[in-house]
Amino acid sequence: MVHGSVKAAIGHSEMDLTDELVALSLRNEIDPGPDPLRIPITDAELDALAERLYRESQGDALWIFAYGSLIWKPDFDAVEARVGAIKGWHRSFCLRMTRWRGSQTQPGLMLALKRGGYCKAVAFRLDDGDRLGQIRRMLRREIGTLEDAATIRWVRVQTDQGPVRALVFWADPKGSYVTAKLPLEAVAGILARACGARGSCAEYLYLTVKHLEAWGIRDLNLWRLQKLVAGELKAIHELEAWQTRPAS
Repeated sequence: MVHGSVKAAIGHSEMDLTDELVALSLRNEIDPGPDPLRIPITDAELDALAERLYRESQGDALWIFAYGSLIWKPDFDAVEARVGAIKGWHRSFCLRMTRWRGSQTQPGLMLALKRGGYCKAVAFRLDDGDRLGQIRRMLRREIGTLEDAATIRWVRVQTDQGPVRALVFWADPKGSYVTAKLPLEAVAGILARACGARGSCAEYLYLTVKHLEAWGIRDLNLWRLQKLVAGELKAIHELEAWQTRPAS
């Protein structure tokens, strides 16, 4: 169990993106399997990477900096959580994907960290009982190829209780699956339409913004993006605004 209370949501602002709109973005999609153009990481390579990160983490508590889905769908056992921020990085929907929350016919976009700016999120301290095992579990979830391993970094997170050194995934990704900087309107058009075997990109955005708000964190770009995606979904399904508001 994570110790420490979750902060109240900021102000009284309601998200434009709602459960009802997100439901419209979901559809059944068949998992096409791994991209044949990308070489999967082997068990031996994953074990070696886990061992290296384990050695690098020795002497300190093991913290994970969660800025996206790890906030609301963690794959580790945390015993403490703090709001924290890192300088020199910002969230960006820049990872093009044709699996999980996208398809070959309608590719999606997922979050990563790109250089520059500032990112406020949640730092989780892991239970030390099975540190190596927990690192392996996270790698299985986050890393599909050896190329992806280059996106794992140690970052310095500033928290109200002092700085901590934390592991972060998908920082400064490179390759053909990384998009050039897109305007938010273009990103919103993609997120509103993409869906894969694990759900839709609109759902991913909704859950991320909702949980950031619950921690008292408002990412202004994501807040604007959820409004744009809500507008896209209404236009796609020809809905009036009153039709998508929950009854009071």
